[in-house]
Amino acid sequence: MKGVSCVDATLSVVDLPDPIPARGQLVLDVLRCGICGSDLHAREHCDDLAGVMAELDYGQFMRRDRPTVMGHEFVGAVRERGRGVRKEFREGTHVAVFPLQRVGGAVHPTGLSPLAPGGYAEQVVAEQSLSFPVPNGLAPDVAVLTEPMAVALHAVNRGEVSRKDVAIVLGCGPVGLAVICWLTARGVRTVVASDPSPGRRELAARCGAHIVVDPTEESPYAATSSTFMTRAPDLMDLAVGSMDRLRRVPGWRHLFRVANAAGKATPSGPVVFECVGVPGMIDSVVSQAPMAARVVVVGVCMGGDAFRPSMAINKEIDLRFVLCYTPLEFRDALHALADGKVDASALVTGTVGLDGVAAAYDALADPERHAKILVDPASSATTPA
Repeated sequence: MKGVSCVDATLSVVDLPDPIPARGQLVLDVLRCGICGSDLHAREHCDDLAGVMAELDYGQFMRRDRPTVMGHEFVGAVRERGRGVRKEFREGTHVAVFPLQRVGGAVHPTGLSPLAPGGYAEQVVAEQSLSFPVPNGLAPDVAVLTEPMAVALHAVNRGEVSRKDVAIVLGCGPVGLAVICWLTARGVRTVVASDPSPGRRELAARCGAHIVVDPTEESPYAATSSTFMTRAPDLMDLAVGSMDRLRRVPGWRHLFRVANAAGKATPSGPVVFECVGVPGMIDSVVSQAPMAARVVVVGVCMGGDAFRPSMAINKEIDLRFVLCYTPLEFRDALHALADGKVDASALVTGTVGLDGVAAAYDALADPERHAKILVDPASSATTPA
């Protein structure tokens, strides 16, 4: 079969051995594979990522000098079944796959390890236990969005966002757009999207953002500044003024406890999704966000970064970092797409064949042209269309 190999940051089409399924595994004909922002990072910075993973006792992450077939966002049709595979995975069944697979007795991330070739190929191996039949005849162009939508669903879940919250999304690349899609689907009352790219801001509006901001001209926090507390004098005045009133009431401590249990005893802030992932973003959020903001860091910043803990402490900023998703979130994302509960159609801006993967990577460098490009191994397109 043919696949796209990455070595020394160069992407090229090569001949590869046809995969053979082990017990409990499937071989899929790849129908579509999305190009993820993580793939763009890994192409150039895989050695840094491999170093981080090595500190976590995983030593088989891709490196620049180890040819790797990337692609972890894929949907395929069952071509071959290994021993012990359940009957639901009959030949031709379309499945979306949680991208982990067993190889040689160990588990590896599909498309991010040279030992587990990914979806930039005509065929790919999948674990039956991590494969989910595509429901309702959902088209491959949409089913392939399950993985990035699961990432965003996990981020929104970790943010514990309610309909009454104000959500601010910084960065409207594919992950930021996917987060906006979920916030819209959940009926969040105010969704603010921030991106310097006019094209990305237009996509954010299509995904349902209520307020769209160019951060080079306006702070994304300005639109909701009257709702939240931003100044230390105001907080101290609130504390003294509230206690002046409460201490006049017999049993004031019981009222305080009731208010505290209801989350009304202290100021609340917005939920901020940091989806940019460049140095300085976390410090920017800590410095500029209102007090008591809940910050979900989704963007992957390569290399080191710094922020001021004293500022975060004085504002009681809640920082949460997210990675991937659970198998249930993956399944739920697939079914939400199939049931029409979430609309992610704005994310896809182009498709290429295997011969066009390198050109797609170049095209994704321009935010005005593309957000999410899909790979269709059956296509002859060499430029994103």
